[in-house]
Amino acid sequence: METVIEVRNLSYTYPGGITALKNVSLDIYRGEKLVILGSNGAGKSTLIKHFNGLLKPQRGYIKVFGVDTRKASVAELSKKVGIVFQNPYHQFFSEKVWDEVAFALKNFGYSEETIKYRVTKVLRLFDLYDYADKSPFELSSGEMRRLAIASVLAYDPEVVVLDEPTVGQDRIQKEKLREYIKLLSLQNKTVILVTHDIEFVTEGFDRIVVMSNGTILGEGSPKEVLYNEELLKKANLMLPQIPEISIRINNNIILEKKPLTDDELLSLVLSILGVRK
Repeated sequence: METVIEVRNLSYTYPGGITALKNVSLDIYRGEKLVILGSNGAGKSTLIKHFNGLLKPQRGYIKVFGVDTRKASVAELSKKVGIVFQNPYHQFFSEKVWDEVAFALKNFGYSEETIKYRVTKVLRLFDLYDYADKSPFELSSGEMRRLAIASVLAYDPEVVVLDEPTVGQDRIQKEKLREYIKLLSLQNKTVILVTHDIEFVTEGFDRIVVMSNGTILGEGSPKEVLYNEELLKKANLMLPQIPEISIRINNNIILEKKPLTDDELLSLVLSILGVRK
């Protein structure tokens, strides 16, 4: 597998002495759907700010597509790595929703025809087209978050980083987000989801990295991580509902299969009972 982001022995301390990252090493691969999971203060956001050069390593290094981030500008790295940050208020520069999505496309030199096509496409995708002439600051918090995502996806970076994208989103919007993540993966894009929303990551991801207090506590497939009660407890996270129910049922077949969704658990229970779904 091709490594698109290589993190080695990364440490970072903010002015004032707060150490946010401690000797973090991680490889992220092309086409991977990766979750960086952890509670508030785990170091997740500090880590991803290194991916496009907003922060530079104090110790260790990061390479993005083979380029040391200390030797590249934020503009150069942002063409490859698009980050949607947790607080959308800090990302908006334009007076209209349409112009906000078009902003990066214009800076990267796309034609007017391409800009129109891409802006229309992502605004419709995220149910924002009817707000094209409104100010971004007139939107609800959920709509603002969708606008921030649309603004990054419009210029089609190789790596898309989503920092807490499910905050303020209802079930329908979360499912739309999940579908778009699948679509990006089919296009061989790398998707990095940074979250503490443990229920959202039970479906559709390849690997989960668990962080706490600036370090990586463990990583593995969703089934390996989300059934690891000890690991999640160390990270101040609770088991997702389906793993918790499965462990309480304490059936060998269920625990061996490790269901993560309602449908998976229901199918297993019905098969144990000899009932055809």
